[in-house]
Amino acid sequence: MIDTAAGDVVVTRALGHTYGEREALRGVDLTVEAGEIFGLLGPNGSGKSTLFKILATLMKPTRGTAEILGHDVSGPPWFVRRSIGVAFQSPSLDGNLSVRENLLHQGHLHGWRGAALRQRIDELLDMFRLGDRASEVAEKLSGGLARRVDLAKALLHAPPLVLLDEPSTGLDPSARRDLWTMLDRSRRETGTTCLITTHLMEEAVGCDRVAILDQGQAVAAGRPDELTREIGGDVITLTATDAAGLAAEIRDRFDGDAVGEDGAVRLERENGATFLPDLLAAFPGRVTSSTVASPTLEDVFFHRTGRTYRADEETP
Repeated sequence: MIDTAAGDVVVTRALGHTYGEREALRGVDLTVEAGEIFGLLGPNGSGKSTLFKILATLMKPTRGTAEILGHDVSGPPWFVRRSIGVAFQSPSLDGNLSVRENLLHQGHLHGWRGAALRQRIDELLDMFRLGDRASEVAEKLSGGLARRVDLAKALLHAPPLVLLDEPSTGLDPSARRDLWTMLDRSRRETGTTCLITTHLMEEAVGCDRVAILDQGQAVAAGRPDELTREIGGDVITLTATDAAGLAAEIRDRFDGDAVGEDGAVRLERENGATFLPDLLAAFPGRVTSSTVASPTLEDVFFHRTGRTYRADEETP
């Protein structure tokens, strides 16, 4: 295993990639520190998958640089590839082989043999609670179990960095919790650094740090709690028939930053619960419902982009 006790595992500088005339990445600067779980959060089309493929050495950037453990991913790929484990959205298992056989062949690809490989497989079967499924054919596994095996494959050669592309895809809530428990255990026991892509806000909140991508740019980066604290105050949401018109009137009357979209008005205000009665009294009969809540990462996205976060909708 390569020592990553200190320093940065992933560093990108002005990273860009273009598909024809479309810019998928527009100068992304990121740093992933050793031993952390780092999340790339963004809707479809935000550039997550392109960045993931570049880090996995599956494509070269159009401009800028990306380094893993000090090695440029655009150079000869052998060092980077032996230093990373990768799990894509769909499990890459051989359905005709058993769980143990899938792990055995993965070990052979990384040059592991004999007793050391058998011991490592037993460790992973225990870590991912797959011991009683070791002889089961992969094609008969549930989605959650298949994801466990795929993650075990990615970690088998004890890589300093594991890349997970939408790891919760197809998993039920219980399996998602198990996934995070296993990632945290791997980090604590072997010091693994983990970078995940996700479109799920609740998944991003569980990361040590997160970068929010939108239209190929990193619009925010930091600890989830730090990002939400930057907004300050509370978030008030009102539903109304004429949301755009009501938002304009609120801006004129209260000098706020109200925005109306899709039948809802959103604004940020200190002491939102105290301000709400005055707001409703100023526009009697115009508001169907109202909520006051602490800021979330969804609010951070809105604050930085001016748009509501829609995970499954392509960004323009």
